[in-house]
Amino acid sequence: MYRFSRSIYREIAPYVIEDDRSNGCSNRRRVLDSCEAAMRRLAFDRRYFARPARSLFGEVRNYFPIGEQLRVYRVIESNVELAIEHLERLPEDGVVLDGQPASCQAHTRRGTPCRREPLPGRDYCPSHKHLEEALGVAY
Repeated sequence: MYRFSRSIYREIAPYVIEDDRSNGCSNRRRVLDSCEAAMRRLAFDRRYFARPARSLFGEVRNYFPIGEQLRVYRVIESNVELAIEHLERLPEDGVVLDGQPASCQAHTRRGTPCRREPLPGRDYCPSHKHLEEALGVAY
């Protein structure tokens, strides 16, 4: 996901409004941090990140002049679409992107995270699968 966040940043960095401070790069740093955070969230919490392009643009739009905001949004939108396509092509073998095995998203009665492996293509293990089905009805 690093390559997608850096691709966004490289394309939009020339349009960032310069900072009035002496170092002059804190606005660019904030834009880069926002890009990386959005891509990280997209990778690890994709199901609950409804509009990643819109969210990222909302975070960084203040750092660009009005005349460049449409260009910035289009760059963000196209790169986020590419990142989503990349994530959908990855195999679902129960391993998350960081190499750790996937674990159930539920918590036990004691408040500790469930350590069981989730069902394929789901967020919950067989013991907690009723939680996911209940969420699906709420929508």
